[in-house]
Amino acid sequence: MKNETRKSLTSSAIAGAFAISLMAASGSVLAAKPGMEKCQGIVKAGMNDCGTSKHSCAGQASVDGDPEEWVYVPKGTCEKIVGGKVK
Repeated sequence: MKNETRKSLTSSAIAGAFAISLMAASGSVLAAKPGMEKCQGIVKAGMNDCGTSKHSCAGQASVDGDPEEWVYVPKGTCEKIVGGKVK
């Protein structure tokens, strides 16, 4: 039984490390997009691009239109959206 537990813990640790590396890679891809800007206040629940003071990951916005949540939009678009504010 101990051997099965050890294998399970090892597999979980490897999977966790892999997931973290994927999240880090996807975050840097978003940050590097030329011609994009961060737009606050227009996000639908669960559709934010990155963390805020309330959480640390994309996709964790809990309500629509939270003024702290943001998404990347093409430059010049945010100011045209009602409630949008360039971060």
